[in-house]
Amino acid sequence: MTETPDSSPGETGAQGPNVVDLREYRSNKDPVPVTFHRRELDAILRIYGRMVGEGEWRDYAIDHTHEKAIFSIFKRSGEMPLYRVEKNPKLAAKQGAYCVLNAHGMILKRGHELDQVLKVFDKALKLIKT
Repeated sequence: MTETPDSSPGETGAQGPNVVDLREYRSNKDPVPVTFHRRELDAILRIYGRMVGEGEWRDYAIDHTHEKAIFSIFKRSGEMPLYRVEKNPKLAAKQGAYCVLNAHGMILKRGHELDQVLKVFDKALKLIKT
């Protein structure tokens, strides 16, 4: 009995076994999900903390998929999200990787820089008469 390496049928050919780059195999088999980097998450959580302090928002959720990262903002935890901050690297060269969507899925702001996109949450200053 001869010992052969574990391989599936058709893997060995006339030239011998196929050589596969391990990094390429892993990226094709299970691609790494898109995530928010620390600076991006800090910017989002800074605004989230301010709005929680004002009583506007109460809960959030973070989702990491293979196509995009999503930060969902809730008024109450049992409802649909009020807003979603999304990072989609596939759109980085076109419309910008970042966007803010409302509860109905309408894009409120989109861009290449997260700080610029998050300005949609800045409130306009009000004139107070004394």
